[in-house]
Amino acid sequence: MSPSSRRNSASSGSGGANARLEQYVSRSRSNRAFVVMLIFLAIAAVFLVRLAYLQIVVSPAYSAEAESLRTVGFYQEPRRGTIYDRNGHILAISVDATTIYANPKEIEDPNATARALAEVLGGTEKDYLEKLQGTYSPTFSFIQRKADTTKADAIKERELPGIYFIEDTRREYPYGKVGGNVIGACSIEVDEEANREYYVGICGLEMQYNTLLSGTVGYYEAEVGRDGTPIPGGVHVSKQAVEGQDIVISIDIEFQEELERDLESGVARVGVENGCAVVMNAENGEIYAAASSPFFNPADRSEVPEGSMQLKAVTDLFEPGSIFKTVSIAGILERESMDPETTLVVPPSIVANGYTIKDAFEHAEEEMSLRYILNRSSNLGVSIAVEDNLGFQEFYDDILKYRINELTGVDYPGEQLGYLLDFDNWSRVQGYNATFGQGLSVNAMQMTAFYGALLNDGVEVTPHFLIRKPQTNEIPTYPTYEIFDNKDALEPLKSMLRTVVTDGTATEADIPGFEVAGKTSTAEIYDEENGGYRQGVYNIAYAGFIDNSTSKFVCFCMADEVPGDRKVTYMFHDIMEHAINRYNIVAL
Repeated sequence: MSPSSRRNSASSGSGGANARLEQYVSRSRSNRAFVVMLIFLAIAAVFLVRLAYLQIVVSPAYSAEAESLRTVGFYQEPRRGTIYDRNGHILAISVDATTIYANPKEIEDPNATARALAEVLGGTEKDYLEKLQGTYSPTFSFIQRKADTTKADAIKERELPGIYFIEDTRREYPYGKVGGNVIGACSIEVDEEANREYYVGICGLEMQYNTLLSGTVGYYEAEVGRDGTPIPGGVHVSKQAVEGQDIVISIDIEFQEELERDLESGVARVGVENGCAVVMNAENGEIYAAASSPFFNPADRSEVPEGSMQLKAVTDLFEPGSIFKTVSIAGILERESMDPETTLVVPPSIVANGYTIKDAFEHAEEEMSLRYILNRSSNLGVSIAVEDNLGFQEFYDDILKYRINELTGVDYPGEQLGYLLDFDNWSRVQGYNATFGQGLSVNAMQMTAFYGALLNDGVEVTPHFLIRKPQTNEIPTYPTYEIFDNKDALEPLKSMLRTVVTDGTATEADIPGFEVAGKTSTAEIYDEENGGYRQGVYNIAYAGFIDNSTSKFVCFCMADEVPGDRKVTYMFHDIMEHAINRYNIVAL
């Protein structure tokens, strides 16, 4: 091979190697770029995933956390419903008030601010200093809830840095103690976790209708700056509060005031302090007035006498005594086994199961009419009349039929059901005792309802207070019960109750120009500690009405633990005389 050929051949071999080298280098560069791009894409993907996580997954939580750091939440208490009497008088109302709070971070001079608050709100500087110094919270502290608006306005005028105000309401009772047993009262409950304070009915109709009166709580938030200062216009509502409903009740507050005066003087007249009285319209069950002594003042609870927060006619039980004889005689008259003038022989005493039963007045063996037995309130006479002309089983059945052993259903908290031994366990002496109202117990509203049925053609109507809901104009209805099978018995029975007033034990109940009917009672008191009956003290009562008139009022009066045999017929007389004048009652 010639030199030139070898050169050409060498030259040709060198060029091929270079070409292969260039291809390798090119591929290496391409691979490096691809790797770099992959790394870049991987990093970008990580950032995108992280961004998506932050924006979509945890962003709401971070936002909420951030917002919580710059907002303060408040529960907005609804205005509690107003309670009106039957004539539109306000008995309980929520009036405007102001809740005062502080942002301790903004308080420039805690001592001076505490001094200014004490001057207006009362108390001492110490009462406010801890709240102003952020002891409980660095940015929020209640100074006074439900403060009087005039006091709040006085504090506003001082322009104290860091002191703020929220519109609120406060419960007031314009008539004080008048009607207090019925109306009841509220207590302020505190939910520390929710930082919430709200009213709850604790007795009376405030408790009975608490849900209706309360409404629905609302919630709103106020935005604050970095230093905790509320931002102007930064209040926004999360849930609007719904105001409570108003109610109209059957009480006539002016007549109620008269009844309370008569009750107070009536119990004093027999030498005690405690008692109760009720006036109910027997035709519809509306209670026009009801009270217990001692009285309760929901507007001033600095002193609350024991038992004053209840209406005893509903919540207390007692052995009814002789007012129960009307129940016994009603069954006899219904079966027509006797009429008012039928006579029977009444001995001076009866012995049964080892016990001796006597009348409160001494007498020899005597022939007595059924009318005379009721007029003189003879225990022996009514016992023999029931045993011989009705039977104890039938008498027991009548007690159930007349609903004496059932709750009346009155819309007041805490009605108590009395004691009645099952008939299978009755002894003979138990039967005798029951005929004159001993050995069993009732509440006063049960007796009021029964006597009301005598005036209402044998129909018992559920006693009640609520008569209307103004916002919806709803008028509630209540059950009625036909408790007399033979209504021909009603007129003879009422005539007997009339002669109890004209010729018997209740002459002080008489009101000239009217036919007053009713029955007295002097009942022994069971000794719960020692058993048997207490000596020398009695529960005395009177249940009655004005018959043959434009009135359908039935009235029950009672005095507790009275020493000796005394009467509350004067109390009935005074109460019903006021009713006659107020409601223009006339005889028919």
